[in-house]
Amino acid sequence: MLGFNILLCISCVQGMVLYLPELIPHLIQCLCDKKALVRSIACWTLSRYAHWVVSQPPDSYLKPLMTELLKRILDGNKRVQEAACSAFATLEEEACTELVPYLSFILDTLVFAFSKYQHKNLLILYDAIGTLADSVGHHLNQPEYIQKLMPPLIQKWNELKDEDKDLFPLLECLSSVATALQSGFLPYCEPVYQRCVTLVQKTLAQAMMYHQHPDQYEAPDKDFMIVALDLLSGLAEGLGGHVEQLVARSNIMTLLFQCMQDTMPEVRQSSFALLGDLTKACFPHVKPCIAEFMPILGTNLNPEFISVCNNATWAIGEISMQMGADMQPYAGLVLGNLVEIINRPNTPKTLLENTAITIGRLGYVCPQEVAPMLQQFIRPWCTSLRNIRDNEEKDSAFRGICVMIGVNPGGVVQDFIFFCDAVASWVHPKEDLRDMFYKILHGFKDQVGEENWQQFSEQFPPLLKERLSACYGV
Repeated sequence: MLGFNILLCISCVQGMVLYLPELIPHLIQCLCDKKALVRSIACWTLSRYAHWVVSQPPDSYLKPLMTELLKRILDGNKRVQEAACSAFATLEEEACTELVPYLSFILDTLVFAFSKYQHKNLLILYDAIGTLADSVGHHLNQPEYIQKLMPPLIQKWNELKDEDKDLFPLLECLSSVATALQSGFLPYCEPVYQRCVTLVQKTLAQAMMYHQHPDQYEAPDKDFMIVALDLLSGLAEGLGGHVEQLVARSNIMTLLFQCMQDTMPEVRQSSFALLGDLTKACFPHVKPCIAEFMPILGTNLNPEFISVCNNATWAIGEISMQMGADMQPYAGLVLGNLVEIINRPNTPKTLLENTAITIGRLGYVCPQEVAPMLQQFIRPWCTSLRNIRDNEEKDSAFRGICVMIGVNPGGVVQDFIFFCDAVASWVHPKEDLRDMFYKILHGFKDQVGEENWQQFSEQFPPLLKERLSACYGV
């Protein structure tokens, strides 16, 4: 049986699809086998087919699998508990909001596991709860669910000392929970927020003592600071404007200024994420620091550290949208690096998209500063954003590019086909954005004349030609 299961998982999933309707029920039965090793391996095997299970009608396989896995989470054997909890986290990632109808049942089991689990499995349980929060999002924000979930989490939070490394997975879990619960996390936010600020402050103080007297002090474990910054980000994202009072009563902006300059890339990465989230949630507290923050953001636009660069880029875009025309003095600090990044070969897709959005946003609020460089980035800008779905970030970026074309139409002429293609990538642009596209497309057509436009549009792939004709009449 053991060898059969292992071979089953090694096989190509596609090749197995024909047999899965019979095999999955058999494997679910194996979750009740009297041998703990079989139960454990059945958990592991089934997790490998979670994607297929979720693609079927829920009553067929998802519901029975979930029911049996939850029983195994409370198994008497620790190895089975561990395998079941890990398998359930994988199922959560695949099922996402499919789990919403069963949330009460799931939470009853996970919360009961708190009283049953020892140290090692408790860490896996935190991960399963955090993954559940990520997967179902705001659906978790119901009084009934909050009353079940929060007391055991807060109890563990209160039991653990600031120096205990078991805080890491709990902080990560709470970050996901805070983001999902949104305003539902308000009753718990103050002590959690204050402790995160204390963890950051303590770590920075230890780092300074070590730097000054390396022979007398130990180097601090900066992971405490990183996970605390990440949880503060989760609070800012989840609570939105409600975080303002907490920020007002703390020295977080001073601490953030220090963290943004830390030698460890992971600390800077988390700092810039928090800066972006605070910019969205309570910009009046960020604005007085912009003159100090912007040069640091500019120097971190270095693709050698992809995640640091990505978060710094995103934060600049968020700050631009809040600053408006006041961003003008800082555009020059970041624009050169952003244009260099978007033209760099082999830049990861996420960084390219973020860079394009930030250039668009910067151009939206400071078109006179950014538009003269249009020709240097318009082609990679269009190809980066043509594949992303319609959303607010894409909307603001495209408004920026339209404003810049208005200031410097010559900058887009050579690559106008790429602009046409990017415009056609929109499914439902807002009415005023659609009008901006319409004016640019018709303005270009009128300028070159009907005959030249016909020759130009002959280069279009049939689908693009058809879409522009249907949506914009060109």
